[in-house]
Amino acid sequence: MPKVSKSTASAHQGFPGYMESYEHELCDWTVSMESDYVDMDLAPFFKGAPNDQCQANHLGYVLKGKFSVRRADGVEETFEAGDAFVIEPGHTPIAFAGAEYVAFTPMTEAKEQAAVMMPNVMAYAAEHGIALQGQASSA
Repeated sequence: MPKVSKSTASAHQGFPGYMESYEHELCDWTVSMESDYVDMDLAPFFKGAPNDQCQANHLGYVLKGKFSVRRADGVEETFEAGDAFVIEPGHTPIAFAGAEYVAFTPMTEAKEQAAVMMPNVMAYAAEHGIALQGQASSA
């Protein structure tokens, strides 16, 4: 039976001072173990996606703290430590310092969203002088 942990994840993505994520593909799923270090509305990272929102489905569990999503209708839902969650397409995440959670996203959907997010993350990092893992800072 396949399994993954932070120590065995195939990808470690750091956004210094903001968040850290360990990811691994298991069967048809992308498993993400994320820690958030600041309060931040992540909507700008989805610019260019349909309706500028995440179009992926996510299942998961909040280990510590909380995080929220803003749905297409403008309603915000908050998930706190101990909550299992299902998030449908048409949302943007809102991070809170101290949050830790595990999310399961269909692999194809995760790759489609990463293709939208990464250029936005890179631009944000360059604008704010943040050196991303494997990237040079432009500041």
